[in-house]
Amino acid sequence: MKKFFWGHEMIHNTIIAIFIAYLFGSLSSAIILCKLLGLPDPRTQGSGNPGATNVLRFGSKKIALATLLGDTLKGVIPVLAAKAFGIETLGIACVALAAFFGHLYPVFFRFQGGKGVATALGCMLALAWPVGLALVITWLFIALTFRYSSLAALMTAVIAPVYTWYFTNPTYTVMVCIMSIFLIYRHGSNIRNLYLGKEKKIMEKK
Repeated sequence: MKKFFWGHEMIHNTIIAIFIAYLFGSLSSAIILCKLLGLPDPRTQGSGNPGATNVLRFGSKKIALATLLGDTLKGVIPVLAAKAFGIETLGIACVALAAFFGHLYPVFFRFQGGKGVATALGCMLALAWPVGLALVITWLFIALTFRYSSLAALMTAVIAPVYTWYFTNPTYTVMVCIMSIFLIYRHGSNIRNLYLGKEKKIMEKK
């Protein structure tokens, strides 16, 4: 009987953690920072994406960096909290997905969110730092070599499940596969622009 109630409590805690993670992920760093600093809504500027790369095009490096940090922490904090409360592996994976989907489809901003790269990275850093480090190195190498943030994100998304499978477990690997599919889907316009040679490079204003 005691074991039953412990299991029931764990399920209850996991559901609450998933719900909070989604709400936390729904806090758009780009939109909030731009509003506080008197800048235009990032959804109306540049690519229309409320993310660090787009903010960099019409804002400043400091604001873009703050946006990147905020979006990354949206993945880090819920996952670390879930771990601290003893939530099981499957529950932690669901918490990570909830934070990620909160960023993609934020309830506070009419479900118009970003592409999820930084938040996904934050989730992976909190889940297993070797995976997060490998992803950062991969992104930086591609971005610095080709100067396309979108290309770096796409290539990193493709290889992320491989890193996850090597360093962690099947549950997290499935979770990352789901993230990667949505990351690639959200970059549909970037893929077309890359193919047509119209994609903007990092730091390119026009």
